[in-house]
Amino acid sequence: MSGSTAKKVLVDRYDRSQVRGFVQAQTLNQGAEIELLSAEGAVLRLPAGQVKTVSFVREFDGPSIWKERCEFLARPKAPGLWVELRFRDGSRLEGVIPNDLLVLEGAGVMLTPPDPAGNTQRVFAPRQSLAAAAVLGVVGAARRRPRKPAEAAGQIRLFGED
Repeated sequence: MSGSTAKKVLVDRYDRSQVRGFVQAQTLNQGAEIELLSAEGAVLRLPAGQVKTVSFVREFDGPSIWKERCEFLARPKAPGLWVELRFRDGSRLEGVIPNDLLVLEGAGVMLTPPDPAGNTQRVFAPRQSLAAAAVLGVVGAARRRPRKPAEAAGQIRLFGED
């Protein structure tokens, strides 16, 4: 693990244990293992099949995504695809991903959770941990309708215009 781009994470595993540490976000989508520098300083390689979620957090002592709000109370305001992820253990999590279905083709899904003021800023769910993913809606700017040109016959002429 090299570089200074390591982010604070809480890794929730299927055996209900939690690992605190640092991970490089760009390496998450590359393989079947998640490389993590633990808070104690040891490098851990966790098989992606044992990991439920990797939560990018503000503070280690704060709650994980599973103790925060897991669904939107109303339609999200952030642009993108509003998705619902269903996990192997039956739990579900809503979030927003970029409006590009190619992000679902990688080794997992990176999404923005429902509570922007919570401890969790982003969540990565490995593909092996998911049972299903569904798009609930598309959030973005309203499509603009082209303006209709003013009809020449309906316009009045001013000051002797031709």
